[in-house]
Amino acid sequence: MDYKAYIAEHLNVEGLTKEEVADMIALPPNTEMGDYALPCFRLAKVMRKAPQAIAEGLKHAYPVDDVIGEVSAVNGYLNFKVNRRGLASHVLSEIEAQGEKYGSSDEGKGKTVCIDYSSVNIAKPFHIGHLSTTVIGGALYRAYRFFGYNAVGINHLGDYGTQFGKLISAYRHWGNKEEIEAGGIRAINDLYVRFHREAEQNPELEDEARGYFKLIESGDKECNDLFNWFKDLTMKYVEEIYKKLDIRFDSYAGERFYTDKMEPVIEELREKGLLIESQGAQIVDLEAYHMPPCIILRSDGASLYATRDMAAAIYRKQTYDFYKCLYVVAYQQNLHFKQFFKVLELMGKEWAKDLVHVAYGMVSLEEGAMSTRKGNMVFLEDVINRCVEKAYAIIEEKNASLENKEEVANLVGTGAVIFSALYNNKIKDIVFSYDKVLSFEGETSVYVQYTCARANSVLLRAGEIASFEVPELTMEEFELVKALASFKNAVADCLDKYEPCYIARYAVDVAQKFNKFYFDCKILNETGDVRNFRLALTKATLQVLKNAFALLGIGIPERM
Repeated sequence: MDYKAYIAEHLNVEGLTKEEVADMIALPPNTEMGDYALPCFRLAKVMRKAPQAIAEGLKHAYPVDDVIGEVSAVNGYLNFKVNRRGLASHVLSEIEAQGEKYGSSDEGKGKTVCIDYSSVNIAKPFHIGHLSTTVIGGALYRAYRFFGYNAVGINHLGDYGTQFGKLISAYRHWGNKEEIEAGGIRAINDLYVRFHREAEQNPELEDEARGYFKLIESGDKECNDLFNWFKDLTMKYVEEIYKKLDIRFDSYAGERFYTDKMEPVIEELREKGLLIESQGAQIVDLEAYHMPPCIILRSDGASLYATRDMAAAIYRKQTYDFYKCLYVVAYQQNLHFKQFFKVLELMGKEWAKDLVHVAYGMVSLEEGAMSTRKGNMVFLEDVINRCVEKAYAIIEEKNASLENKEEVANLVGTGAVIFSALYNNKIKDIVFSYDKVLSFEGETSVYVQYTCARANSVLLRAGEIASFEVPELTMEEFELVKALASFKNAVADCLDKYEPCYIARYAVDVAQKFNKFYFDCKILNETGDVRNFRLALTKATLQVLKNAFALLGIGIPERM
């Protein structure tokens, strides 16, 4: 229930709409005063009364019922206390009835949202720097679907450019088919690194690479067969990582897919008088919008990212008729997105306003920055495997007799990697720390998973939960019930701000409130309605935490 809207509907405030009243209602810092409060100071000028008098008048006019059980006026605030037993009964019944769908919505029915994320580069390793785009995009994908939208996950593959000419050059100079087949993406990456090292001493290699790339573009069979072989090896490798991270896509249309779709865009720019020549290049002048020019064609006639991205945006609108199209890409590309969004707007594409750059910060390790060309990088699969190994070692130390230790270690280790990129505000740069993300204390996925294992243990020992009347709630119980009631709000905030951290932080908050309830309130040693209500509250908490973590792509082990 939206309590703010419910309260506003039952208040008659002179000069304000119900929506404006609902927006004014806040959460008091001290829940002893009330669960919601309407500050009356802003109303003094409109109603020409002192705030204290306004609060008193509204208090007497408010009809107390089984939803709002008590209303009080204190120092110009109108405080409302929710009927706690009624709220608990309603929330627990909803969670029991809806299960995995609790917190979901059909608000997105009939609307399509395209989400461009991960966008791996063919023949390049999936490193720790790809973590954020992949898991943020994956969380948004699941959250949109949870709210009834038709989410379309797009992996805009980096499968176009001179780097493939470099790889063919390197392969022909130093490559070996058996070694590449055996070594996969790592062997391909070694060739790429060697090319740049050799090119420093022999710059003619750069020209050779450009020549090979032109052969790819012109349809040369041998060069394209090599490229497709590199691509197949890459996709086989990245699919294993996507499986671990619970990531899926509906389209793998990459840069090459749009090579024959760019010319109509260029022609339209010419027809509309937007394309001008500058130092041999074809550009769109954006000086009036305080931006550098957007280069559409280089002086040698080659296209750029902006050209292909505009062709992709137009194709997606024509194909999916999206409500929104999101690009989950690091903040270093802010200017690029501003530029090509603006060019599409200047072309008269009114839907350009529905393009959203979901920017995020960089992920690095404590060892420092990375470079693909120099070979200084950390493979994401190595980070995941190391976290899984450390999780297994902790399990061996703390609970050696645990069944399915490998499975639990996988859930814990992989979950820790995912959560590390989702817990903080997405724009914040992250320095990944193995010890921190695998801590059983504080704001980690392991803490939430352990809380779920604790709740599951209680339920297994308790057996069947009998029917009950909701008793008077303790403060710990009520705080937990309120948190469970607000799950849908956390998902809505995630989608409104494109921030999965709202769901991640919500899960930690619920886990903290459950643990306070667990330690301060007896469960199995109680009897009657109190025991059964507390068991039902435990079961509901477990379900909501599972729902929240499912949206993040993190599994919950039954035991830890």
